[in-house]
Amino acid sequence: MNSIVFNPNAEISFIDEINTESFSLEIKFEDLIHVPTQKFGELNWSIFENKKVINIFAGKLEKFFTESARRIGGLVATFMIKHKINGLNINNETFLNFSDELILAFFEGLFLGNFKFDLYKEKNIENIISCHVSTKFIHLKTDIEEIQKTAFAVNLAKTIGQLPANIINPVSLANLVKDISESFDLNFTCLGEDELEAMGAHGIFSVGKGSQSQPRMIILEYKGNDPLNNKPIALVGKAITFDTGGYSLKSVDSIKGMKFDKLGGMTVIGTLVAAALLELPQRIIGVICAAENMISDHAYRPDDIIRTLSGKTVEIITTDAEGRLVLADGITYVKDQYSPSTLIDFATLTGGIVTALGTVRAGLFSNNESLANALYSAGESTGEKLWQMPLDDEYFEFIKGDDADLKNSGGRLGHPIMGGIFLKQFVNDQIPWAHIDIAGTASSDKQEYYKPKGANGFGIRLMIKYLKNLS
Repeated sequence: MNSIVFNPNAEISFIDEINTESFSLEIKFEDLIHVPTQKFGELNWSIFENKKVINIFAGKLEKFFTESARRIGGLVATFMIKHKINGLNINNETFLNFSDELILAFFEGLFLGNFKFDLYKEKNIENIISCHVSTKFIHLKTDIEEIQKTAFAVNLAKTIGQLPANIINPVSLANLVKDISESFDLNFTCLGEDELEAMGAHGIFSVGKGSQSQPRMIILEYKGNDPLNNKPIALVGKAITFDTGGYSLKSVDSIKGMKFDKLGGMTVIGTLVAAALLELPQRIIGVICAAENMISDHAYRPDDIIRTLSGKTVEIITTDAEGRLVLADGITYVKDQYSPSTLIDFATLTGGIVTALGTVRAGLFSNNESLANALYSAGESTGEKLWQMPLDDEYFEFIKGDDADLKNSGGRLGHPIMGGIFLKQFVNDQIPWAHIDIAGTASSDKQEYYKPKGANGFGIRLMIKYLKNLS
């Protein structure tokens, strides 16, 4: 990767004159042009004399909402990449039927959609859009700049998330995060395998000890500028840089794509970078639990009993339920070291949540309704939608250990809930806590609107909205 600096992928200038080298954008609605045969997002371009125009069909005006505008922005960006168009004019008429909220959503989609992962292709040309915006919209300049900063953090997380396991392992990830911390004035701490074993963090240590690349617990701190010096908000992310399933080996089909098992950690990294760029007031601690779940003579096994950092013991039913083990130690560490006001973890934890919710919503588990409601609301606003799942005490019986305090799997029934109820054992009810299972939403099977194929940075915009709402 190149040096990590804030480098927006669109240059925004506010001018009244049309740039004749750039394409003007026209957004057309069915209600106004009466062309019902077109589909939402259908694009075409034309060049006549000295006028260059991109036309995009936006469907019915009455059904056009914030997510619609975000999608339109993403489609325009991907169209420009495909056709090697680098200049865009936003004139007085472009957003004729848009509120300020819709305009900002369009730009968010534009910045997110203008993303390519081509680091390892022979020709990897940086795609920067020159966006010439009418001064009619200059009152949105600060908001647009903030959206650019958040989109940069999301796109950074996408890039790291897309990197394969021969490039990113727990050690190289820690080195990369150190570089990121220096670039964005974040405090950095890294606990290696010897420290993890010595302190009793045998959840993360056991999961990662079978790999040549040993586990790391990476801690980032954004200091914030809260004059009251309130307790920090803690974020914990699962970053399994590759998951074979261990001795409970995954199938040929399900092992493909396991480089994406680190995306919970990418959500944490991206949120900390965005918070720093936006200079948010809250102090935030991010813990990235990095391990590679491999098979070797050192790897942990089914039937093993391990003692987590909390002191609770866990009977290993399957080595493919490793994410909850690394998170248990990350949650315990941040709880004991920082006494956070709120604790939120992100993880590609269970295939069961994909069965339950598909790829539309992530699973939300929480011990605090106010926190759950705030996160749900932020998700509805950003399009990173959540759905609350149950955590009834009766579910604990499924993970109650026979020879230890807990089992790391309760079987297939209520599988995502088993993950949530397991993690709940490591949080006391005095700390508002949420677990967000992003297994179905963190990566995409195909490029769609403003989301690329592969890692999509899910959860970062959601968290920034949540943090801003706290302010």
